[in-house]
Amino acid sequence: MLSFKFMQRLLIMMLMLGLFCCTPVRVPAAGEPAPVFSRLMERLQSDGFDPKKLKTYYAEPNVNFDARRLALFFQHQEARLNYDQFLEESAIRNASNYMKRHADTLAAAETNFGVEKEIITAIMLVETRLGSFLGNSTTLNILSSMASLSDPAMRDQFWQTIEKKTNMSQHDYREKAKRKSKWAYGELKAFLTYVEQERIANPSAISGSYAGAIGIAQFMPSNILTLGVDGDHDGTVNLFTHPDAIHSIANYLKHYGWRPGIPPEKAVKVLMRYNHSRYYANTLIKIYNQLKETS
Repeated sequence: MLSFKFMQRLLIMMLMLGLFCCTPVRVPAAGEPAPVFSRLMERLQSDGFDPKKLKTYYAEPNVNFDARRLALFFQHQEARLNYDQFLEESAIRNASNYMKRHADTLAAAETNFGVEKEIITAIMLVETRLGSFLGNSTTLNILSSMASLSDPAMRDQFWQTIEKKTNMSQHDYREKAKRKSKWAYGELKAFLTYVEQERIANPSAISGSYAGAIGIAQFMPSNILTLGVDGDHDGTVNLFTHPDAIHSIANYLKHYGWRPGIPPEKAVKVLMRYNHSRYYANTLIKIYNQLKETS
Protein backbone atom coordinates (compact mmCIF):
# COMPACT_ATOMS: atom_id res chain seq x y z
CA MET A 1 0.00 0.00 0.00
CA LEU A 2 1.29 3.47 -0.86
CA SER A 3 2.21 5.60 2.13
CA PHE A 4 0.40 8.84 2.92
CA LYS A 5 3.62 10.85 2.46
CA PHE A 6 4.19 9.29 -0.95
CA MET A 7 0.63 10.07 -2.02
CA GLN A 8 0.99 13.64 -0.75
CA ARG A 9 4.23 14.04 -2.68
CA LEU A 10 2.61 12.58 -5.80
CA LEU A 11 -0.29 15.03 -5.50
CA ILE A 12 2.11 17.97 -5.23
CA MET A 13 4.05 16.79 -8.28
CA MET A 14 0.84 16.42 -10.30
CA LEU A 15 -0.21 19.93 -9.37
CA MET A 16 3.23 21.26 -10.27
CA LEU A 17 2.99 19.66 -13.68
CA GLY A 18 -0.33 21.38 -14.18
CA LEU A 19 1.03 24.72 -13.06
CA PHE A 20 3.92 24.57 -15.46
CA CYS A 21 2.01 23.68 -18.60
CA CYS A 22 -0.83 25.20 -20.53
CA THR A 23 -3.52 22.81 -19.28
CA PRO A 24 -5.73 24.36 -16.59
CA VAL A 25 -5.66 22.58 -13.23
CA ARG A 26 -8.43 22.07 -10.74
CA VAL A 27 -8.66 24.99 -8.37
CA PRO A 28 -8.64 23.92 -4.70
CA ALA A 29 -12.03 24.00 -3.00
CA ALA A 30 -13.01 27.34 -1.52
CA GLY A 31 -11.31 27.87 1.81
CA GLU A 32 -8.60 25.27 1.14
CA PRO A 33 -4.91 26.15 0.53
CA ALA A 34 -3.24 25.10 -2.70
CA PRO A 35 -1.56 21.68 -2.15
CA VAL A 36 1.62 22.98 -3.77
CA PHE A 37 2.34 24.93 -0.57
CA SER A 38 1.38 22.20 1.90
CA ARG A 39 4.94 21.25 2.84
CA LEU A 40 5.92 24.91 3.11
CA MET A 41 3.00 25.52 5.48
CA GLU A 42 4.10 22.57 7.62
CA ARG A 43 7.57 24.07 7.81
CA LEU A 44 6.20 27.46 8.80
CA GLN A 45 4.00 25.85 11.43
CA SER A 46 7.01 24.04 12.89
CA ASP A 47 8.74 27.43 13.12
CA GLY A 48 5.95 28.78 15.30
CA PHE A 49 3.39 30.30 12.94
CA ASP A 50 -0.28 29.76 13.75
CA PRO A 51 -1.65 26.95 11.52
CA LYS A 52 -5.12 28.51 11.42
CA LYS A 53 -3.74 31.82 10.19
CA LEU A 54 -1.54 30.07 7.66
CA LYS A 55 -4.54 28.19 6.29
CA THR A 56 -6.43 31.47 6.00
CA TYR A 57 -3.54 33.20 4.23
CA TYR A 58 -2.86 30.39 1.76
CA ALA A 59 -6.53 29.72 1.01
CA GLU A 60 -7.00 33.12 -0.64
CA PRO A 61 -7.99 32.65 -4.32
CA ASN A 62 -5.03 34.68 -5.64
CA VAL A 63 -2.40 32.66 -3.75
CA ASN A 64 -0.55 30.35 -6.13
CA PHE A 65 2.83 29.16 -7.32
CA ASP A 66 4.08 32.07 -9.45
CA ALA A 67 6.21 30.25 -12.03
CA ARG A 68 6.35 33.16 -14.47
CA ARG A 69 7.77 35.68 -12.04
CA LEU A 70 9.94 33.12 -10.30
CA ALA A 71 11.68 32.50 -13.62
CA LEU A 72 12.89 36.11 -13.58
CA PHE A 73 15.30 35.22 -10.77
CA PHE A 74 17.14 33.04 -13.24
CA GLN A 75 16.92 35.42 -16.20
CA HIS A 76 17.35 38.92 -14.70
CA GLN A 77 20.54 40.69 -15.77
CA GLU A 78 21.55 43.98 -14.16
CA ALA A 79 23.46 45.14 -17.26
CA ARG A 80 20.22 45.22 -19.27
CA LEU A 81 18.58 47.73 -16.93
CA ASN A 82 18.58 51.33 -18.12
CA TYR A 83 19.21 53.44 -15.05
CA ASP A 84 20.29 56.34 -17.26
CA GLN A 85 16.63 57.11 -17.93
CA PHE A 86 16.47 58.56 -14.41
CA LEU A 87 19.07 61.17 -15.36
CA GLU A 88 16.88 62.65 -18.07
CA GLU A 89 15.66 66.21 -17.59
CA SER A 90 12.03 65.19 -17.05
CA ALA A 91 12.99 62.67 -14.34
CA ILE A 92 15.13 65.19 -12.47
CA ARG A 93 12.34 67.75 -12.72
CA ASN A 94 9.84 65.29 -11.26
CA ALA A 95 12.24 64.51 -8.43
CA SER A 96 12.77 68.21 -7.73
CA ASN A 97 9.01 68.75 -7.60
CA TYR A 98 8.69 65.77 -5.26
CA MET A 99 11.16 67.38 -2.85
CA LYS A 100 9.03 70.52 -2.82
CA ARG A 101 5.80 68.61 -2.16
CA HIS A 102 7.33 66.63 0.69
CA ALA A 103 9.72 69.31 1.93
CA ASP A 104 8.68 69.11 5.59
CA THR A 105 8.91 65.31 5.78
CA LEU A 106 12.27 65.24 4.00
CA ALA A 107 13.61 67.99 6.27
CA ALA A 108 12.52 66.05 9.35
CA ALA A 109 14.20 62.87 8.10
CA GLU A 110 17.37 64.80 7.31
CA THR A 111 17.39 66.26 10.82
CA ASN A 112 16.66 62.95 12.54
CA PHE A 113 19.06 60.75 10.59
CA GLY A 114 21.64 63.05 9.00
CA VAL A 115 20.75 61.85 5.50
CA GLU A 116 20.25 64.46 2.78
CA LYS A 117 16.87 64.80 1.11
CA GLU A 118 18.47 64.55 -2.32
CA ILE A 119 19.77 61.00 -1.82
CA ILE A 120 16.49 59.86 -0.25
CA THR A 121 14.63 61.24 -3.26
CA ALA A 122 17.13 59.71 -5.69
CA ILE A 123 16.46 56.25 -4.26
CA MET A 124 12.70 56.72 -4.49
CA LEU A 125 13.01 57.92 -8.07
CA VAL A 126 14.96 54.84 -9.20
CA GLU A 127 13.11 52.30 -7.06
CA THR A 128 9.48 53.28 -7.73
CA ARG A 129 9.45 56.46 -9.81
CA LEU A 130 8.63 58.39 -6.64
CA GLY A 131 5.86 56.00 -5.68
CA SER A 132 4.11 55.78 -9.04
CA PHE A 133 5.19 52.19 -9.79
CA LEU A 134 5.23 49.82 -6.82
CA GLY A 135 5.33 46.47 -8.61
CA ASN A 136 2.50 44.06 -9.35
CA SER A 137 3.83 40.78 -7.95
CA THR A 138 2.00 39.29 -4.97
CA THR A 139 4.65 39.24 -2.26
CA LEU A 140 3.26 36.15 -0.53
CA ASN A 141 3.27 34.26 -3.84
CA ILE A 142 6.78 35.12 -4.94
CA LEU A 143 8.43 34.44 -1.57
CA SER A 144 6.46 31.22 -1.06
CA SER A 145 7.24 30.04 -4.59
CA MET A 146 10.97 30.61 -4.22
CA ALA A 147 11.03 29.12 -0.72
CA SER A 148 9.35 25.99 -2.12
CA LEU A 149 12.42 25.29 -4.27
CA SER A 150 14.14 23.96 -1.15
CA ASP A 151 12.31 20.74 -2.05
CA PRO A 152 14.50 18.85 -4.59
CA ALA A 153 11.45 17.53 -6.47
CA MET A 154 10.00 21.01 -6.85
CA ARG A 155 13.40 22.35 -7.84
CA ASP A 156 13.92 19.74 -10.56
CA GLN A 157 10.40 20.15 -11.91
CA PHE A 158 10.81 23.90 -12.16
CA TRP A 159 14.08 23.46 -14.04
CA GLN A 160 12.15 21.73 -16.82
CA THR A 161 10.11 24.89 -17.35
CA ILE A 162 13.04 27.30 -17.60
CA GLU A 163 15.95 25.32 -19.01
CA LYS A 164 15.30 26.64 -22.53
CA LYS A 165 14.83 30.21 -21.26
CA THR A 166 18.09 30.64 -19.37
CA ASN A 167 21.77 30.41 -20.18
CA MET A 168 22.49 28.84 -16.78
CA SER A 169 23.66 25.25 -16.54
CA GLN A 170 21.51 22.88 -14.54
CA HIS A 171 24.21 22.68 -11.87
CA ASP A 172 24.37 26.47 -11.54
CA TYR A 173 20.60 26.65 -11.47
CA ARG A 174 20.40 24.11 -8.67
CA GLU A 175 23.02 25.91 -6.60
CA LYS A 176 21.30 29.26 -7.07
CA ALA A 177 17.88 27.77 -6.35
CA LYS A 178 19.16 26.23 -3.10
CA ARG A 179 20.69 29.55 -2.06
CA LYS A 180 17.70 31.64 -3.07
CA SER A 181 15.15 29.30 -1.51
CA LYS A 182 16.94 29.60 1.83
CA TRP A 183 16.97 33.39 1.48
CA ALA A 184 13.31 33.48 0.43
CA TYR A 185 12.21 31.36 3.37
CA GLY A 186 13.86 33.83 5.75
CA GLU A 187 12.14 36.72 3.98
CA LEU A 188 8.82 34.85 4.01
CA LYS A 189 9.06 34.40 7.77
CA ALA A 190 9.88 38.10 8.13
CA PHE A 191 6.93 39.00 5.91
CA LEU A 192 4.48 36.90 7.93
CA THR A 193 5.91 38.31 11.16
CA TYR A 194 5.35 41.83 9.80
CA VAL A 195 1.81 40.89 8.75
CA GLU A 196 1.02 39.72 12.28
CA GLN A 197 2.81 42.68 13.87
CA GLU A 198 0.76 45.17 11.86
CA ARG A 199 -2.44 43.09 12.07
CA ILE A 200 -2.80 42.78 8.30
CA ALA A 201 -5.76 40.47 7.68
CA ASN A 202 -4.98 39.52 4.07
CA PRO A 203 -1.26 39.45 3.21
CA SER A 204 -2.02 38.29 -0.33
CA ALA A 205 -3.32 41.82 -1.02
CA ILE A 206 0.23 43.20 -0.66
CA SER A 207 2.08 43.58 -3.96
CA GLY A 208 5.63 44.57 -4.74
CA SER A 209 8.58 43.75 -6.96
CA TYR A 210 9.22 40.35 -8.52
CA ALA A 211 11.89 39.85 -5.82
CA GLY A 212 9.53 40.56 -2.92
CA ALA A 213 10.44 44.18 -2.16
CA ILE A 214 7.57 46.24 -0.78
CA GLY A 215 6.30 49.82 -0.89
CA ILE A 216 7.61 53.16 -2.08
CA ALA A 217 10.96 52.41 -0.45
CA GLN A 218 11.09 48.85 -1.87
CA PHE A 219 12.25 47.24 1.37
CA MET A 220 12.54 43.50 1.74
CA PRO A 221 10.44 42.26 4.68
CA SER A 222 13.48 41.62 6.89
CA ASN A 223 14.50 45.26 6.47
CA ILE A 224 10.99 46.46 7.31
CA LEU A 225 11.19 44.63 10.63
CA THR A 226 14.62 45.99 11.56
CA LEU A 227 14.84 49.39 9.85
CA GLY A 228 11.28 50.44 9.02
CA VAL A 229 10.18 53.70 10.68
CA ASP A 230 6.76 55.08 11.55
CA GLY A 231 7.39 58.45 9.93
CA ASP A 232 3.88 59.84 10.33
CA HIS A 233 3.49 58.59 13.92
CA ASP A 234 0.23 56.77 13.29
CA GLY A 235 1.32 53.65 15.16
CA THR A 236 2.13 51.54 12.10
CA VAL A 237 5.03 51.06 9.69
CA ASN A 238 3.47 51.33 6.25
CA LEU A 239 5.96 51.79 3.44
CA PHE A 240 3.13 52.57 1.04
CA THR A 241 2.93 56.01 2.68
CA HIS A 242 5.49 58.69 1.86
CA PRO A 243 6.40 59.70 5.44
CA ASP A 244 7.17 56.11 6.47
CA ALA A 245 9.07 55.42 3.24
CA ILE A 246 11.15 58.60 3.53
CA HIS A 247 12.11 58.05 7.16
CA SER A 248 12.79 54.35 6.60
CA ILE A 249 15.19 55.06 3.72
CA ALA A 250 16.99 57.63 5.86
CA ASN A 251 17.25 55.15 8.72
CA TYR A 252 18.54 52.44 6.35
CA LEU A 253 21.28 54.66 4.93
CA LYS A 254 22.33 55.88 8.36
CA HIS A 255 22.46 52.29 9.62
CA TYR A 256 24.91 51.37 6.86
CA GLY A 257 27.16 54.38 7.38
CA TRP A 258 25.78 57.38 5.49
CA ARG A 259 26.66 60.71 7.06
CA PRO A 260 26.76 64.33 5.93
CA GLY A 261 29.83 64.94 3.79
CA ILE A 262 30.47 61.24 3.21
CA PRO A 263 33.26 60.72 0.61
CA PRO A 264 31.95 59.58 -2.82
CA GLU A 265 33.54 56.13 -2.74
CA LYS A 266 32.13 55.39 0.71
CA ALA A 267 28.77 56.73 -0.43
CA VAL A 268 28.78 54.24 -3.30
CA LYS A 269 29.49 51.37 -0.90
CA VAL A 270 26.59 52.39 1.33
CA LEU A 271 24.23 52.64 -1.64
CA MET A 272 25.30 49.21 -2.84
CA ARG A 273 23.80 47.81 0.34
CA TYR A 274 20.44 48.87 -1.12
CA ASN A 275 21.18 47.20 -4.45
CA HIS A 276 24.38 45.23 -5.07
CA SER A 277 25.14 47.08 -8.30
CA ARG A 278 27.78 49.73 -8.84
CA TYR A 279 25.86 50.93 -11.90
CA TYR A 280 22.83 51.49 -9.65
CA ALA A 281 24.86 53.25 -6.96
CA ASN A 282 26.71 55.49 -9.43
CA THR A 283 23.39 56.51 -10.97
CA LEU A 284 22.07 57.50 -7.55
CA ILE A 285 25.14 59.66 -6.95
CA LYS A 286 24.59 61.42 -10.29
CA ILE A 287 20.92 62.07 -9.47
CA TYR A 288 21.92 63.28 -6.00
CA ASN A 289 24.39 65.77 -7.50
CA GLN A 290 21.86 67.05 -10.02
CA LEU A 291 19.23 67.52 -7.33
CA LYS A 292 21.77 69.39 -5.20
CA GLU A 293 22.19 71.83 -8.07
CA THR A 294 18.44 72.42 -8.39
CA SER A 295 17.60 72.71 -4.68
